[in-house]
Amino acid sequence: MAKKQFAVIGLGRFGSSVAKYLAEMGYEVLAIDDDEERVQDVANIVTHAVSADSTDEEAMRALGVRNFDVVVVAIGQDIQASILTTLILKDLGVPKIIVKAQNELHGKVLSKIGADKVVFPERDMGLRVAHHLISPNILEHIELSPDYSIVELKVPSSMVGKNLKQLDIRVKYGCNVLAVKRGSDMNVAPRADEGIDAEDILVIVGRNEQLTKLEQAYAEP
Repeated sequence: MAKKQFAVIGLGRFGSSVAKYLAEMGYEVLAIDDDEERVQDVANIVTHAVSADSTDEEAMRALGVRNFDVVVVAIGQDIQASILTTLILKDLGVPKIIVKAQNELHGKVLSKIGADKVVFPERDMGLRVAHHLISPNILEHIELSPDYSIVELKVPSSMVGKNLKQLDIRVKYGCNVLAVKRGSDMNVAPRADEGIDAEDILVIVGRNEQLTKLEQAYAEP
């Protein structure tokens, strides 16, 4: 089965990091930006790097972006260019369009005009940093939807030596322990009598407000 082909439009910090990562993973990547210097910065890493105006439909057609499985629109501050580029890609019949949004309103517009997925890298990174500041035990925070998330909780000292039944996380906080990570091992759907060790990491899913209560309850300096 052939590997997916990606095009990345907009080679700022976010776009260039996406393009480089995909290329390093062995995927074919077409990188596009109207800034020649940015194009040159990734030229030796990606499959093809081209200087072009993504709001020019004929230019996009000539580059064959419709033949790529996924196109990532990572245009920075120019919201108008981001929206116009997304419309052009939709008209050209690109199978999947992922677009970076500057704010919630921008994101709503992108969804309405046909973006398959809208990402908020600055907002999401801000959320992760905030969670780390509030609770250093939170190693990872992944937003599943506006209401639900998954967190990785480094086991605090108050949990050590107890089992999941004794912790009673589901009853106390309305959250579910999906897995217990112990070194390189992952115990998915652990039993209620699963004991907790000092180096364990709990993978927990729940509503955001319930997870916040859990994080605050087990916050350690």
